[in-house]
Amino acid sequence: MSTPASRPGPRLNLRGAVDLSGLANRPQRPAAPPSAPAAPVGDGAAPPAEQAPAGGASVVLDVTDAEFSSLVQLSAQVPVVVDLWATWCGPCKQLSPVLERLAEEYAGAFLLAKVDVDANPQIAAAFQVQSIPTVVAVLAGQPVPLFQGAYPEPQVRQVLDELLKVAAANGVTGRVPGAAGGIGEGEAGADGGPAEPPVPPLHAEAREAITRGDLDAAADAYRRALAEAPADAEAAVGLASIELRRRTRGTQAPQAVRAADDAPADVQAGLLAADHQVLAGDAEGAFARLVALVRTTHGDERDALRARLVELFEVVGADDPRVATARRTLAAALY
Repeated sequence: MSTPASRPGPRLNLRGAVDLSGLANRPQRPAAPPSAPAAPVGDGAAPPAEQAPAGGASVVLDVTDAEFSSLVQLSAQVPVVVDLWATWCGPCKQLSPVLERLAEEYAGAFLLAKVDVDANPQIAAAFQVQSIPTVVAVLAGQPVPLFQGAYPEPQVRQVLDELLKVAAANGVTGRVPGAAGGIGEGEAGADGGPAEPPVPPLHAEAREAITRGDLDAAADAYRRALAEAPADAEAAVGLASIELRRRTRGTQAPQAVRAADDAPADVQAGLLAADHQVLAGDAEGAFARLVALVRTTHGDERDALRARLVELFEVVGADDPRVATARRTLAAALY
C-alpha cells in the first residue's frame, strides 16, 4: 500500500460501490458498545485512540473485524467515519490525531472508528482499500468514500461538514450514545450545561425503525408525531428525509440523473434525479434542475415541482445558504 491519493471533494455520494452486507450480517460476538471506552492500540506504534472523557462515552473507538457489524447497524442513527491505518504508515500518524481531535470537537455528531488494516483484513477488503490512510464513512449501512492521504485539518473539516449534511438529508441525525449531547441520554453535557431533553417516544420509535431498515414504520411514527404536534419541526424534517429515501428506494443515482439529463422536459425524471442529487449532497444541482422545470411547466406539474422543492428545502435545512438562494430563484420563476 502507498499513501496520498485522492483529494477530499465537497460532494459525497451515498451510493458507494462497496457492499458491506457481508460485514453487517456477520454473526456478532460481544462487541465493544459505542459507549465503551476506546481499546488500546496494538504495540503503540500507531496513534492511540482517544479514551472516553470522564462521565461520557468515547467518540473514538478501535474496531476489529468481529466488531464492525455493530457499527454498520449504528450508522442508521449516527454517521460512522472509518480511519483505515497501519502501524508502519507514516502519513497515518499525521492524519489520525487530526481525525481524533475533530471527533472530540464535534462531540458525538459522528463516531470515529479506527481500523488497523493489517490486523483486520476483512474490513479493508470490504472497503477495497488500495492505499492508506483511507477514510470512508458509513451512513445508514451504506459506504461513503471520503478521501485518501494525510490532508490538513481545514480540508478534513470541510469533508466532515459535508458528510453531516448528507447524513441529515438521509435522516441520520443522531449522536453517539452517551457522548455529550448524545441522543436520548438526558445527561449533563461535558461542560456541565443543562441536560438534554429525552427523545419523544414516537421519535425514538422512528429511529428504531430506521435502525431496522423499516422506512415505512419510521414514516408512520413521524406522521403520528405530527398528528399529535403539527408544529413538531424535527418530526417534519424526519418525515421528509424518510420520504426522500422511500422515493429513491430501488433506483440508482447514475441512471436517474442520466435519464433526466437526456430528457430535460420530463418532470418525473427530473423529480427522481433531484431526489438522488440531494441524497448525494448536491442540493444546489437538485434545486437548479427543479427550478428550471418550474419555468417551463404549468398547472399540476408546476404545483408538484414547487411542492417537491419545498420538501427538499426542509430536508436540506432552512439555514443552508443553498436553500435561501433556491427560494429566491423559485420565487422569480413562479412570479
